[in-house]
Amino acid sequence: MLKYEQYLREERDLKELDKAKLEDLDAFVSHIEETEKDAAKKYLHGIRYYYEYTRNNEMMNLAAKLRKQRIKQTPFPLKNFLKINPAHIKKLETLGIRNANQMLTAGKTPKKRQELSARTAIAPEAILELVKLSDLTRIFGVKSIRAQLYYDAGVDTLDKMAKWNPDELRMVLTDFVQKTGFDGIAPLPKEAEFTIKEARKLPRIIEY
Repeated sequence: MLKYEQYLREERDLKELDKAKLEDLDAFVSHIEETEKDAAKKYLHGIRYYYEYTRNNEMMNLAAKLRKQRIKQTPFPLKNFLKINPAHIKKLETLGIRNANQMLTAGKTPKKRQELSARTAIAPEAILELVKLSDLTRIFGVKSIRAQLYYDAGVDTLDKMAKWNPDELRMVLTDFVQKTGFDGIAPLPKEAEFTIKEARKLPRIIEY
């Protein structure tokens, strides 16, 4: 935050953080990347929480967006899903299908899923489960435990996720964890809100 404050004061002639506008934050990020390469996401983390604290949603959202753009997401490995049969993973690997992105490409339509099932002798239901889990991991922050929780609780597609209210989703998932003994916890309020927003924004690439 000190570097951000210093930049605003010296380069933008602003003495208060709350006077900064969207273009000032954009300019700061460009300045940092010219001098410190990959350091912008580190500063944006603190800046985002500052603007959340001061309830400046416009600046908070920009800081979050800029940071997310600078975090490289590697495709999620299929073998890291919690309840998938290891034999299924090995069969898919023989076809070069090792991660969520590859699974989504191979199984994005009912016809492709049927063909994949025929080639691997994996039941269509198991193929569909892998596709749904893989699609959930497109939401930033959703990995093995979260994807499995949403799937097991019946919130197994982006369309279903997008229909929820964050508070209601948390209540349902908390109840699900308590009743089933699922090895994980329900998302916190901010996480639930973010996850639903992401589900609403992401393009639909799977045909059911």
